[in-house]
Formats: sequence, C-alpha cells, structure tokens
Amino acid sequence: MIDPTTLLTYTAIVLGFVFIPGPATLLTIARATSSGTRVGIATGAGIAAGDILHTVMAIIGLSAIIATSALLFTVIKYAGAAYLIYLGLRAIFEKTPLNVTGNTLPITARRAFREAMLAEVLNPKTALFFLAFLPQFVDPVAGMVALQLTTLGVIFVMLGLLSTVIFAVSAGGLGHFLRRNPTVLKWQGKIVGSIYCALGLRLALQER
Repeated sequence: MIDPTTLLTYTAIVLGFVFIPGPATLLTIARATSSGTRVGIATGAGIAAGDILHTVMAIIGLSAIIATSALLFTVIKYAGAAYLIYLGLRAIFEKTPLNVTGNTLPITARRAFREAMLAEVLNPKTALFFLAFLPQFVDPVAGMVALQLTTLGVIFVMLGLLSTVIFAVSAGGLGHFLRRNPTVLKWQGKIVGSIYCALGLRLALQER
C-alpha cells in the first residue's frame, strides 16, 4: 500500500503537470475546436487509453527495453512523427463543408479516439516518462511493486483525462461559435493540420 503522504504528493505533482499545456492539450483543443466537444473528449479518452498502455509497458518492462535500445526508440519516434504529420497533411488537404452543423462534423468521435490513442502509443517520450516518473513514488517495502505502479498509472490517466475533458469542453464551446463563420470553416482544417504537423516535427527532432 502506498503511503498516503506519498500519494498526495504524487497527485499534486501530476495535477500540476497535466494542466500545463502540452502535446495532449494541443491535440485535444485542436479537435474540439474544429469538430466539437464530443470529438474533443474522445481525443482525450484516446490519449488516456494510450497512457494506460504505457503504464502496462512500464510495469512489464517494455518501456525499459525502449529506453535501452537506441534503434527501437528511433523507430518508434519516427513512426509516431510520421503518423502525426500524415494526420496533419490529411487535415490540411481535406475539403471541409462550409455548412458544418450537428451531424456533419469533420471527423467522428470514434476516429478521433483511434487517432489520438495511436499517436500517444507511438510517442516514445511518453513511454520513457512513465518509466522514469512512476518508480520515484514506489516503495518496495510497501508491498507489490506492480500494484503500486498500477495505482500510480491509473491516477495519472484519470487526472490527465480530467484535464483534457475540461480543455475539450472549453474549446468545444468556442469552436461551436467559430464554426458559424464560413471563413473559419475554410481555414480550420489547415490550422488543425498545421498543429499536427508541428507536433510531428517536434517529436522527430527530440532526442532521447
């Protein structure tokens, strides 16, 4: 069982971390603004699902393998970067209807969930973060290490999901207003696509 003081400290740190704008926040805001609150929440849920997989990877040791293998890290990094850039280019060149309302949003929630989850899974920096961050709050004397890592991972995922939902609701309301403007509709795909491409380039240029 994790010490309550340690758990509170960990929760406070994670709360500060997840509410600082980062790639997950940008992805969520971009989707919520262009396609609505529901799609933004689905994006956040996809990111959370990817983080669950990263937690599992940290528990069973796969993240450690990625950390020690320069080749594997590079392959995953460029795969993730290529996927983000692909999503960005597709958004840039897709034609968005100028009468986007109700049931005719640019993408579906299911597609947003799938794309966000895959983008998060293919980010090796996230895998290394879970590998380096979670064990700092684990005490082998306090019981099963795997159970402690699971608890910490679940807390991180839930707080991360909370933050993306808040950002999605806020951006979704703004997006609903902006989508009434034909000029915004014309350029929203290019703006969202540019954000994805920028995140992809950022990931490609990152070092271990």
